[in-house]
Amino acid sequence: MIERKITIKTENQLLIDALVDATSLSKQALKTALDKGCVWLKAGKKTNRIRRVKKPLKIGNEVFIYFNEKILSAIPTQPTLLLDKKGYSIWLKPAGIFSQGSKWGDHCALTRLVEKKLDRPTFLVHRLDRATSGIMLIAHSKAMAKALSTLFADRLIKKTYLAIVSGDFPHKKISLTSDIDGKHALSHITKLVQNEQKSLLSVHIETGRKHQIRKHLSEINFPIIGDRLYGTAKKNHPEDLQLQAVNLAFNCPIDQQPINIVLPREDQLKL
Repeated sequence: MIERKITIKTENQLLIDALVDATSLSKQALKTALDKGCVWLKAGKKTNRIRRVKKPLKIGNEVFIYFNEKILSAIPTQPTLLLDKKGYSIWLKPAGIFSQGSKWGDHCALTRLVEKKLDRPTFLVHRLDRATSGIMLIAHSKAMAKALSTLFADRLIKKTYLAIVSGDFPHKKISLTSDIDGKHALSHITKLVQNEQKSLLSVHIETGRKHQIRKHLSEINFPIIGDRLYGTAKKNHPEDLQLQAVNLAFNCPIDQQPINIVLPREDQLKL
């Protein structure tokens, strides 16, 4: 693993040459690292991810590399396009895919995967946890990102999830209202079906707090199956997190027509 800051001392030195001089990595390994998003450039006050191999640098520029071979060798599951409105698109994000990248790379992030598939810029307007699968909106311009973010902030986008918990969930319908991180949070839970071991729940959230559904269900002693953070699942638990975003409904900010995307039944969580 390499985590290093490189201060440029030679005017117009190429990025790839600066990285070769400062690390023990080959040019091919560094080209792959650049493409996968683990190299950053600070020029002036801005620090941005950089991929241009032959980018000429200026004296005083700072280059940061966060090279982790295990992270960079991960092979992402590809997302599925559900709707393309050009200004934004809607995708099925598989479990295991990040919503956005980190300093260690972005090749397993939905934003980068969509950017490469559609050859358009991508802007994140909401998130799903890495372990959560389901429907996500991606904007393709700053103006569209602002418009969609406003819809989310004004609670004009209806979000529905499926969750599977252990045992017989005792409520046909219940609303959970406990605050999360000091902020109001509201989740509406409906039991859909159960068997001897599990219950399948439909969850509609009116707020979008971090880990809201996971926290609310854990607080009433029905943590989601596979939840290693708020439940009883251990690190080597055999099941993935049984939480999925299955429906997004809103008025399109482009043509004001209603959009109602429901995940195909064959792709939805089942008992």
